[in-house]
Amino acid sequence: MEHFDLVILGAGAAGLFCAGSALGQGRRVLVLDHADKPAEKIRISGGGRCNFTNLATGPDRFLSGNPRFAASALARYRPAAFVDLVNRAGISWHEKTLGQLFCDGKATQVTDMLLDRMRGAELRLETRVVSVTQEGMGFVIRSQTGLIRADRLVVATGGKSIPKIGATGMAYDLARQFGLRLVEQRPALVPLTFAEQDLALCRPLAGLSVEARISHGGGLFRDALLFTHRGLSGPVILQISSFWQPGEELQIDLAPDLDIAAVLKDARASNGRIAVVTALAQVLPERLAQAVAGELGLAKARLADQPNRQLEALGRRVNAWRLRPVGTEGYRTAEVTLGGIDTRDLDAKTLQARQVPGLFFIGECVDVTGWLGGYNFQWAWASADAAGRAV
Repeated sequence: MEHFDLVILGAGAAGLFCAGSALGQGRRVLVLDHADKPAEKIRISGGGRCNFTNLATGPDRFLSGNPRFAASALARYRPAAFVDLVNRAGISWHEKTLGQLFCDGKATQVTDMLLDRMRGAELRLETRVVSVTQEGMGFVIRSQTGLIRADRLVVATGGKSIPKIGATGMAYDLARQFGLRLVEQRPALVPLTFAEQDLALCRPLAGLSVEARISHGGGLFRDALLFTHRGLSGPVILQISSFWQPGEELQIDLAPDLDIAAVLKDARASNGRIAVVTALAQVLPERLAQAVAGELGLAKARLADQPNRQLEALGRRVNAWRLRPVGTEGYRTAEVTLGGIDTRDLDAKTLQARQVPGLFFIGECVDVTGWLGGYNFQWAWASADAAGRAV
């Protein structure tokens, strides 16, 4: 039977980073993954540019049953530390809005950097784990190629999001096996889908993007909204999807800098002969103006013929659009998994299971979910570094 100081299950962002940190402690490390390539989420992230961190990282940018749980790891491994790694690797990068940092080139540069950082550890891909058992002071991993003994075991297999690149629920299965509690999981940072009556507006506008503002469930975001054939997407929708619960209604402001009712009343006073659609199209994208006016039966109406109540109804339709999503696009397109291993059962400084010495859970599988914009990668680095230094 082979023997390692540390075995890490999962060769994603957190697993690879944890291996590098553990090597710094002088450990003999093995990383196992069933996939044929490491870190596929890094490769596809940020449109292939990898939004590898966010300068505004703090506990308030994460959702969790315990909002302060992530504070310790995030404080000890900050975005500046990862940026320093990126700089030393010679990877050029740029900052977009809201502190988001992206590679100038391909996201695979980050993967290459992580593989170089863990040089000295062993990486075995296309290796399926059959079972994990605790024996004595360590663990025995039964893989398709044989038995492996580990003094310490780190589970970094991620969540359920994007199964086509290999996501599984393995971390949750292992947590249950070892008696850890779970917070219900659901897709997050994911497009929302709507019923037929709401799709009547969305479908003709598919591909149109507008800036929008949404406040819901403690989240307040202003960013791009994208109409799709199935509902709504875009950064502002992905953000609010983490706060939205099935059955809840959303209110969306499609023109956050304008009081549409006031704009229309002013236009009526100055030139009441023009069509409602024409007045709306002066402040909204033409397709949106036509769709909203048509929905209220005003596709051919003149402004002069509209009473205040009608213009106020139009204003509410734009500034306070109320609709009830029927669901999300699911794990197929979700960027992350909300919920996961209950933080009450993990040590905040080390990510070690409180009742199972030597067993650690890091990254997406833990009930710590970041906002869109590089926060989840920063949690991967921070949680992995905490565990890697503790093993």
